[in-house]
Amino acid sequence: MAETRDTSRNADPRSTTSDRLASMAHDTVDKVAETARSAEQQARGAASRAADKAREAEDRVRTAADEGLTTIRSYVEQNPLASASIAFAAGVVVSSLLRR
Repeated sequence: MAETRDTSRNADPRSTTSDRLASMAHDTVDKVAETARSAEQQARGAASRAADKAREAEDRVRTAADEGLTTIRSYVEQNPLASASIAFAAGVVVSSLLRR
């Protein structure tokens, strides 16, 4: 934590102006460092939470894709002729769109 410097020497008439200014500058730097440390901790926490959410979303998408592929594979195995017809029709549509 930031330590506050002894400001009693600021009141000492024997202290030079540069000593008083240096003391004030050190105090200010210490306060800014503590604020920056707190902001960094908050930013790291937010980044960690965002990364966790991204991993969870990736897992959900991967699970949904796997389920979709399983469903499609099952349909193709149960209906090979219909699947071939659908693939042929999709190919015709795509090729006609690409010709334009």
